[in-house]
Amino acid sequence: MTTTTLPAYDLTGRTAFVTGAASGIGRATAALLARAGATVHCADRDEDGLKETAALVARQGGTAHTHALDVTDRLALAAAVSAAGPLHVMAAIAGIMHTSTVLETRDEDLDRVLAVNFKGVLYACQEAARSMIASGVPGSIVTMASGAMDTASPGLLCYSVTKAAVVQLTKTLATEAGPHGIRVNAIAPGWIRTPMTDRHEPAAQQQAEAAMVRHSPLGRVGEAEDIAHAVLHLASDASAFTTGQILRPNGGVAMPW
Repeated sequence: MTTTTLPAYDLTGRTAFVTGAASGIGRATAALLARAGATVHCADRDEDGLKETAALVARQGGTAHTHALDVTDRLALAAAVSAAGPLHVMAAIAGIMHTSTVLETRDEDLDRVLAVNFKGVLYACQEAARSMIASGVPGSIVTMASGAMDTASPGLLCYSVTKAAVVQLTKTLATEAGPHGIRVNAIAPGWIRTPMTDRHEPAAQQQAEAAMVRHSPLGRVGEAEDIAHAVLHLASDASAFTTGQILRPNGGVAMPW
């Protein structure tokens, strides 16, 4: 990236906080925001993964700080955001996927997915907005929804419901934080090849990826870097007049399976 020729994407002097930064979309996002000039704070439960992300950022010549925490721990997340100093960007990417039919779904399944995919995003948004308002920073908050919210997906009740909830959180916060100069947008990816999707049964993963290739006008599966570039756009001044929106980088299809 040549920020000198694309000043709207230059994040030099800005501080970004990325949850779920130990792998997949979170790692790709942290690395790209750092390449654009931001000082990046990386949060995740996976300490080893965080170290790998920080090392990747360092190899690129960037600066990364790590915070080993669970996003469902409001106090730990608040302390990490406070330690990061005034934020310019929050990328709330941490999430989990659980597979069960409606009839199979147990209380503990729903509670865990809600805790990570909705409460964890809520806490990140709250702490980021508080930081930005207190410091007078006209910042950008980016949440991670999913194409699963648009289509009934057998076996993905918990995941789909929480991602739909993230969209309502995003739109509501956009209206409330807008007067402070804070923009809030969501990204709803299609099927992206990441460690999370790699946890599917091999046959199910192959079926999903084949469907993505077959139905996408672009004829390929999405990669974590595809979504990281969408985050950079929403985090930067290039989207200065964009808030309360849902960006769908999905290869041209709403759901691949």
